[in-house]
Amino acid sequence: MPKSEDMTRCIELCLSCYRTCLGMAMNHCLETGGKHVEPKHFRLMMACAEMCRTSAHFMLINTPHHRHTCGECAEICTECARDCERIGGMEECVAMCRSCAESCRAMAA
Repeated sequence: MPKSEDMTRCIELCLSCYRTCLGMAMNHCLETGGKHVEPKHFRLMMACAEMCRTSAHFMLINTPHHRHTCGECAEICTECARDCERIGGMEECVAMCRSCAESCRAMAA
């Protein structure tokens, strides 16, 4: 079955969120230090990046299991956005995670 426009958009958002979270964690957070590298926050960013990549992968291979990965991705992205907002100075990550969460929530439905 061909991918829908919504799925194609979700794949792109997941891949963008993967790039954003990984990039922010490895560059901005590591270089800024302090609360940006608190284990709980840093692990959450790594989990978010990986879950986004996994969700994109599941949609790309067109398995119905993408509903499960997208559901979890929406939860982790929402949590990551909240934590990045709490820490501050990570607006790009907050916005990207929120967009990805919204799209993944729709794909999981």
